[in-house]
Amino acid sequence: MKNLLTDKILGATGADALVVTQPDYRFYLTGFESSFGVVIADSDGARFLTDSRYLEAAKSKVNGGIEVSEYPRGESLASLLKGYKSLGVSLSKTFASEYLSLKEAGFEIVDSTPAFEKSMAVKSKDELQKIQAACVAADKSFTSLLSQIKEGMTENDVAALLEYLMRQNGASGTSFSTICAFGANASVPHHETDETKLKFGDIVLIDFGCKVGGYCSDCTRTFLFGDDGKHEQFKQAYEHVLKAHMLVKEQFAAGMTGRAGDAIARDYLAKFGLDKYFTHSLGHGIGINIHEAPNLSPKSESVFEDGMVFSDEPGVYFEGNFGIRIEDTVTLEGGRVKSLTNSDKTLTIL
Repeated sequence: MKNLLTDKILGATGADALVVTQPDYRFYLTGFESSFGVVIADSDGARFLTDSRYLEAAKSKVNGGIEVSEYPRGESLASLLKGYKSLGVSLSKTFASEYLSLKEAGFEIVDSTPAFEKSMAVKSKDELQKIQAACVAADKSFTSLLSQIKEGMTENDVAALLEYLMRQNGASGTSFSTICAFGANASVPHHETDETKLKFGDIVLIDFGCKVGGYCSDCTRTFLFGDDGKHEQFKQAYEHVLKAHMLVKEQFAAGMTGRAGDAIARDYLAKFGLDKYFTHSLGHGIGINIHEAPNLSPKSESVFEDGMVFSDEPGVYFEGNFGIRIEDTVTLEGGRVKSLTNSDKTLTIL
């Protein structure tokens, strides 16, 4: 059987066979999520082997051109690959034990990671539709959340409510563990959501996303829970971060590098002495994984093109005081940035 996607990846590696055991790469090829299985593809076609837990579902859901069969009990992966000389294997995602067993069996290993990253970076129409659906679910859920936040709720309470709302709006789950930070907790970019209680005047930062059809959305909003008149520095910094975020949307374009995109936001923040508080890169690719190629960072030479999906998320963090991040999931369409998450980004005061 023939599958265009497996043929494409196999051809890019130049190996006799492509061997895929990683859940994300398996899903990319098959369109089917499972905790166990292997895709083996060669010039004659592609097979997906899995165990009895998934067999029935796989036969009806795996992408066309990929044969589905039960993984032979007791067989090693190396024994299933007899007759091949070279194998396309993702070196960055393969356990050392699996790699060593294949090397010891005499196979030449060719790294398939670059082929996967290049292919996955540009989304198909179907992939874009799934990401868009995940973004719509995230937007609806966040908008609904705002009216339900009450003083005394904990960070965990708010995160749990948002995750419930995303499920209600069609998500199969979250893209990652929701980050909810109140007050000074927001100065930690990836704060671990805890039992801190919300009080009047708190800055609130929520980083969230959900999955639809196996594809992710990613969004961050920062706002005030009431205005106690003590946040002039925060408000000024917020306007600068928002401007940096919007400049990326206005100026970044197909053909530019990730480094150039990062510089749009970083150079603007530098005018106000805020670049030293911008402690992470501008963005990352989004798809099956919440972080994948390409990246927008000070060192990224990735060239961006239409169909790529990534985050635009400048932020500033003042240790022990407050943090601000404004993030949308965006894509390139017609050479320009198009936002896929669209909930309000003007400073909200509840």
